[in-house]
Amino acid sequence: MRDLSAGPRVLLKRLRELMAEPLEPQERLDRIVRQIASNMVAEVCSVYVLRSDGVLELYATEGLNKEAVHTSQLQMGQGLVGTIAASAQPLNLSDAQSHPAFRYLPETGEEIYHSFLGVPILRAGRTLGVLVVQNKASRNYREDEVEALETTAMVIAEMIATGDLKKITAPGLELDLTRAVTIQGNGYNEGIGLGHVVLHEHRIVVTNLLNEDSDKELVRLGEALGSLRISIDDMLSRRDVAQEGEHREVLETYRMFAHDQGWVRRMEEAIHNGLTAEAAVEKVQSDTKARMMRMTDSYLRERMHDFDDLANRLLRQLTGFSGRSMDELPSDSIVLARAMGAAELLDYPRANLRGLVLEDGAVTSHVVIVARAMGIPVVGQAVGLVALAENGDAIIIDGDDGQVHVRPMSDLQNAYEEKVRLRAKRQEQFRALRSVEPLTRDGRHISLNMNAGLLVDLPQLAESGALGIGLFRTELQFMIASTMPKLEEQESFYRGVIKQAAGRPVTFRTLDIGGDKVVSYFRAQEEENPALGWRAIRLALDRPGLLRTQLRALLRASAGTELRMMVPMVTEVSEIRAVRDLLQKEVQYLSKFGHTLPRKLQFGAMLEVPSLMWQLDELMAEVDFVSVGSNDLFQFSMAADRGNARVSERFDNLGKPFLRILRDIARAGERNRTLVTLCGEMAGKPLSAMALIGVGFRSVSMAATSIGPVKAMLLALDAGQLEAELNAALDDIRSQEPIRDLLLRFAQTNNIPL
Repeated sequence: MRDLSAGPRVLLKRLRELMAEPLEPQERLDRIVRQIASNMVAEVCSVYVLRSDGVLELYATEGLNKEAVHTSQLQMGQGLVGTIAASAQPLNLSDAQSHPAFRYLPETGEEIYHSFLGVPILRAGRTLGVLVVQNKASRNYREDEVEALETTAMVIAEMIATGDLKKITAPGLELDLTRAVTIQGNGYNEGIGLGHVVLHEHRIVVTNLLNEDSDKELVRLGEALGSLRISIDDMLSRRDVAQEGEHREVLETYRMFAHDQGWVRRMEEAIHNGLTAEAAVEKVQSDTKARMMRMTDSYLRERMHDFDDLANRLLRQLTGFSGRSMDELPSDSIVLARAMGAAELLDYPRANLRGLVLEDGAVTSHVVIVARAMGIPVVGQAVGLVALAENGDAIIIDGDDGQVHVRPMSDLQNAYEEKVRLRAKRQEQFRALRSVEPLTRDGRHISLNMNAGLLVDLPQLAESGALGIGLFRTELQFMIASTMPKLEEQESFYRGVIKQAAGRPVTFRTLDIGGDKVVSYFRAQEEENPALGWRAIRLALDRPGLLRTQLRALLRASAGTELRMMVPMVTEVSEIRAVRDLLQKEVQYLSKFGHTLPRKLQFGAMLEVPSLMWQLDELMAEVDFVSVGSNDLFQFSMAADRGNARVSERFDNLGKPFLRILRDIARAGERNRTLVTLCGEMAGKPLSAMALIGVGFRSVSMAATSIGPVKAMLLALDAGQLEAELNAALDDIRSQEPIRDLLLRFAQTNNIPL
């Protein structure tokens, strides 16, 4: 074959002209393979396209028998073409028929050709097909020829992505790029979401592939790389990595990639072959992603995410992308993310959100708790979904069974629309219970409260029929602000909450930041175990000015009304006394200057740290009420990180050990005549709420959407009968029956809706 120093540029220019001509898809594809064969002096050029059923179908050829088009087929992994598609790597062979993967297709007439070069047709790391050239003479193709064919494959990838080939696809068949995908994850918040995909990590789609001036594009790439390297160095030198939401070791990895000469050289080669700077970045990114996606080593796969993020940063530099406008979001947005923080979710307008899907995370991670407070369905552990979806794809998420359906078939779409209608009818039944007093069948009153943290949550207070707000997370106001909220801003916010509550009690939790609740303007040192570190009351007592400002704002906002407040992450009773002293100083300060004080003050503590189990009587002597934070108490008791999906669901919160802990707390409350409530996620599921009633809890707090189902359960419950059976089971050290099974059997026997 002749020297290809100018070949790729000439070829890409001609392909660009072909893409612009008003041709039917088959004719355009036929001309493309003829042009490639002519340019590369190849006797054969063929395009195989991957269908949704895993079959690679011959869509066009120059040199093989024309009758084989749309007839010749290979399964993924079958033959040379199938091997290329499965591995996402080129094959360069001087004698194709001697390769162990070779499969003879008699209808093609390819037995007379020996040399073979095939490259995967890739887009965002996904294999869409295979591009092949062949010659009769036995030879190995040069490295620049392989590069040229890979570059050409990008153009064909864009043609497939536009959907043009759908016209020449057999009826009843779909291409892999547009196939329906179902991923089984875990349901983290119930509900059905129908809408369109919004990728949280915005994917830059490069449409300007072919350059006019390689030297100019090389300069653009160099400048963008320089800016990228400076930005990474700057983040590292400022030592505010945690505030940016990045881990220092990840940025060190980014810096290593950004200075990798092999990476830069491959991008420069792609530019020399005729691609724009951004197309060159995308090509190298796609090639690397395709290879790493097929690796089984979890560490290397994680490095793929680091590399992918770096390439996206470089693409944003080159394209001038400054961020997605929230005004451009579809009205039925379903956000897909590998992982995200609670504050990032709050950046999205609530009116547009229909659901959230995470590849990582756990049911008790804070972003899930916030999503639950917002009343949107959530699916977690949907591994691999982000790579399979595109912005704007139709999507259905089922928070009940944890399934996610991307580009669903019409019959599935219709089935879910019917399911949504049935859910709406059920919600109407729950709304009919709003004014019904929450009494068990044997007359026990159970106080049902809701959790909140934003003003947008408050309309649900009346709609749900909750008696009040059992947990108001004050830190969310801090997490969504760009600067520390001032005293006046906090006071105004709390006054607005109290006003909208319209006389219903509100229990404010003092600031719980630190750990995984990152506040961008608050500098904190990185910790190995942030959940066990400098957070909540520990941080607040070390920064008394921060805590006193919040206490003063709460006291002023509650003037003339009742103020209920509680302190999170208490480890020793002495911490409660320290907060009470600060509170008393603020009361004296406001009295001195003539401010109206709350008419009643209820001061409480959250029981989340197991050490308080051995201080229960002392604790209850110091406070007016205790609120169990079951999420943290469970993770600390079981030494199971609630943000680690590998262990977060390993232990059952309805198992004997944890229910015995909860029963001890409830009994301590009775013994000391101190109100004990629970505001963790356990309260929001009818089955676990039933267990809480069985071990003695008479006040619980949950997401607003859970109140209806929990109330329906308790109205049918004989609490006395359940207490007797449950306590007997908890005291029986010989019984091996899981408590969960006992509860399910009890509910079924007594017709209790779950």
